Amino acid sequence: MAGDTLTSDEYIQHHLTNLTYGRFEDGHWGIAHGGEDLAEMGFWAINVDTMFWSLTLGFLFLLIFIVTARKATTGVPGNLQNICEIAVEFVDNNVTQVFGTRPNPLIGPLALTILIWVFLMNMMDLVPVDFIPHAAQLAGVPYFKVVSTTDPNATLGMSFGVFVLVIYYNFKIKGPIKFGAGFITHPIPHWSMYWFNLILEIVSFIANPLSHGLRLFGNLYAGEMIFILIALLPFYAQWLLSLPWAIFHILIICLQAFVFMILTIVYLTQAHDTGEH
Repeated sequence: MAGDTLTSDEYIQHHLTNLTYGRFEDGHWGIAHGGEDLAEMGFWAINVDTMFWSLTLGFLFLLIFIVTARKATTGVPGNLQNICEIAVEFVDNNVTQVFGTRPNPLIGPLALTILIWVFLMNMMDLVPVDFIPHAAQLAGVPYFKVVSTTDPNATLGMSFGVFVLVIYYNFKIKGPIKFGAGFITHPIPHWSMYWFNLILEIVSFIANPLSHGLRLFGNLYAGEMIFILIALLPFYAQWLLSLPWAIFHILIICLQAFVFMILTIVYLTQAHDTGEH
């Protein structure tokens, strides 16, 4: 696709545009085709490619672990069982170190799901940028972004899901009175500064899910943008630059999956903390 008649700006814009279902016209919903059409989309528009890849990779994660669990052996384990056991042990160690040994059957499975799911979505960034979109275009699909974590709707959706759990556990563990009191008595425990504390704590509380989701989005979006820019170079330069960047980007892919998981554990640990703020 880099060699097509598209200009550099059009090529970049094409790769950054989602296949979006949600354009309302003549009483019918349809596919938006980028540009001015995107401005006409309704609130309930959905990025089809983001949903497709995130759900596909989510089911792939479940399939791998279900098959591995059913075929697990106490004898000599296979490679796939070894990998799954390493992932489970890694998550369990981090949950124990941060969350402790409090009885909560959700934290461990949630952390494991986030780590592997986000890792798989990030890994799609290593697929050459033209392969799947070009194949989709030949099939009549105008846009088809592959990396779900370069879509802020996906990353913020996951972070706000964690945020809902944080609110739930704050109410469940601390109770509404103690939870609400923390907003006005910290960091300055004097009645004259309650108004200041309330503003500060609300801003901090809301900033957590925003930074949680946008951090993942920003890092993967930047990495994808570099791959797109490399694809605009002559063929010989593409291989010269894309391979080193891909090797370095593997570190980013793993690190961002870990950061998203560990922040989830930290936020839920804070929600369970009944001591001082």
